[in-house]
Amino acid sequence: MSTPHNHQPSDWHEGRRQRAWALHLKGWTQLHIAEALGVSQAAVSHWLKRATLAGPQTLCTQPRPGRPSLLTAGQRAQLVELLTLGAEAFGFRGAVWTRRRVARLIKDQFGISYEPRHVGRILEQIGWSPQKPLLRASQRDEVAIAAWYTKRWPALKKKREHEGKLSCG
Repeated sequence: MSTPHNHQPSDWHEGRRQRAWALHLKGWTQLHIAEALGVSQAAVSHWLKRATLAGPQTLCTQPRPGRPSLLTAGQRAQLVELLTLGAEAFGFRGAVWTRRRVARLIKDQFGISYEPRHVGRILEQIGWSPQKPLLRASQRDEVAIAAWYTKRWPALKKKREHEGKLSCG
């Protein structure tokens, strides 16, 4: 396969773009390249245009823009280990990790300050999913709620209709 400057792909995405370029040089159509690589024809068109205008080296993976992470790969791995110990192991009440708690853990353990919102991105990157609390109270009494709707609510509704006054709430 012909690759730009005999460069080995750094990831499979880059390898796929380089393969598209090699197939293009062999005379393949964009449609056939897209089908062979399992991508859209628009993606192939974009890659080929980029390589034609600026050279095939533009198909190489570029460094991600933005500030580099303050947490090293080793610290991220250590963070996963710390999180598996549970929130209570670090003096928090309850076993639930929140972004604020994780931000405090990172500050205490590694001396790095992050906004809780950014901590959510870090948790996503290390494979931790956000936990959504139940919207209903655990002590909710479904029987009492059903009784209220069948008995009390109609009485309140009738009372309001008879008063003839507008209600703001």
